[in-house]
Amino acid sequence: MDAEIRSKIAKGTLGGVILSTMLYVLSQSFFYAEPGYIYHVRTVTGNEAIVTEIGYKFYPFGRYNSWKRAMTVQAASGAIKHAITAEKDQDAASASLPPMSIMFLDQVDAKAEATVRFSIPTDEEGFLKLAHEYRSPENLLRTALLPAFKETLQANASLMTAEEYYAGGRTEFNAEFEHQMNNGIYLVKREEVVVRSLKTASASANAALGSEQEEYGKDTKTIFVVRKVLDAGGLPQRKTQRFTDFGITVVSALITDMNPNQKFIERMQLKQKASADRAIAREQRVQEEEQRLLVIARGEREVAERQAQAKVDQIQKTTEAETDKQLAITGAEKLKAEAEIHRETAQINFEKAIIEAKTQRTLADAEAYQKEVILQADNALAQKLDAEIRIQQLWAQAYAKRQVPMNVFGNGGSAGGAPVGNDYETKAFMQMLTLDAAKRLNYERDVVKQ
Repeated sequence: MDAEIRSKIAKGTLGGVILSTMLYVLSQSFFYAEPGYIYHVRTVTGNEAIVTEIGYKFYPFGRYNSWKRAMTVQAASGAIKHAITAEKDQDAASASLPPMSIMFLDQVDAKAEATVRFSIPTDEEGFLKLAHEYRSPENLLRTALLPAFKETLQANASLMTAEEYYAGGRTEFNAEFEHQMNNGIYLVKREEVVVRSLKTASASANAALGSEQEEYGKDTKTIFVVRKVLDAGGLPQRKTQRFTDFGITVVSALITDMNPNQKFIERMQLKQKASADRAIAREQRVQEEEQRLLVIARGEREVAERQAQAKVDQIQKTTEAETDKQLAITGAEKLKAEAEIHRETAQINFEKAIIEAKTQRTLADAEAYQKEVILQADNALAQKLDAEIRIQQLWAQAYAKRQVPMNVFGNGGSAGGAPVGNDYETKAFMQMLTLDAAKRLNYERDVVKQ
């Protein structure tokens, strides 16, 4: 019974050992290939291989190193604290540094923040050459990529002054950094150059000279210039990047920030203030000049307006005087014409009166002659008859209107017994008047024969 138990225990132990051995062998023979990585696999037989496909890979009792296809070297403030990643990278995949200290051409130091991304070769020959040389990504970053990053950034700073950088050379600085990371660092030499100033300073203390002051001071200055060393063909000579010999390329090279020292910042602030003051003074001078020109223009305009108004007044007065003159001439001519018309009218009326007088006289003469002829012809019988008829009419009218008493008393028709005012007396009176008129009208009623 004990033997049987011991046999079962021995079989169980053997099975466990076999299972453990199999699990160990499996754990040491398979790994999972992540995306974005290249794996350098070495087997127990001494063979090497690279794995680029994603998934589980078999390497019986071998070794492997994982290399990220793209490695990043970054110099930035708080790069570790504020890092943002889409996935957890291995420490060997990138290098994070504090801001790099660089020195510009004009001896101004600054803290630069930059990022460079490198791509390693994916072909078998190039990758194995890289893996044999550096053996691990850590060695590649520490001995090749980080030194190249630092050296290129510092060399790039020596090509430009800090004032040129902040005066508009930022884009050129960034472009040169990327070119040197890809193609190599320029070989340069630093020279002192004497530059003649285009603007000369003038004194202002001699009041007797006014604006024509004498020039003073030097009109030259010494500056430092970095010149690129050229080869026989006129092309800049470069110090090649060591990592390019292993097929490593630069994907991107960016300078994200530049912080100069505090003294330079203060100096730049003073220059900015001075520049702003000059700009303000220039604008004020332009404004004063504009004001002066405005005053001149306004004065000229007022003078022109006065001249124009005076000319208008002169023209108006001249026009009015000419109009008055023409009106006076017209009035005189009108009066003259009216006088001439009146004279001619008077002459015509005078001549008309003469003609009318002559006509009246002629008519009177004709009428007198006619009457004379008539009187001579009938001895003025018509006139006599008209006079006699008129006399009779007058006597008849007087008789019809006589005043008689309402009642008359008498003895009849005798002459001696009638009262005063009777018809008999009236009749006797009328007879007497008739006789008197007949005497006065004693004319020949017969028509005289001619």
